[in-house]
Amino acid sequence: FYGDVPISEALTQQEIEDAYEENTGKVIVKTFKDRGIDYNAVPAVLVSQHGPFSWGATPAKAVYNAKVLEVVAEMDYHALTLTHQDVHLPQYLLDKHYYRKHGKDAYYGQDNAKSVGHAAKA
Repeated sequence: FYGDVPISEALTQQEIEDAYEENTGKVIVKTFKDRGIDYNAVPAVLVSQHGPFSWGATPAKAVYNAKVLEVVAEMDYHALTLTHQDVHLPQYLLDKHYYRKHGKDAYYGQDNAKSVGHAAKA
């Protein structure tokens, strides 16, 4: 994920009573739009007073992203418990980890054709 997983606003009582599922979708869209977050780069959200949602290009990728969200949340919980400090990555390190696997200049990862030749040289 390229950055923090956002947390949406809570739905109002009226939104819940009128069209719960539709308004849950709308609050997810609003969260990404208002914060300028690319939903492909951060394929998950925590809906306040509800829970996590994740997605992907395929059902398998959506499940994979859900598992990534759970594992990262657990690691973050343990890091915060142990350190009691902000454990955010600096932007330059987040950029390195994300862009080496995604985008036109990606060179790392199992799905990247360039990595096959690169790994053979190593």
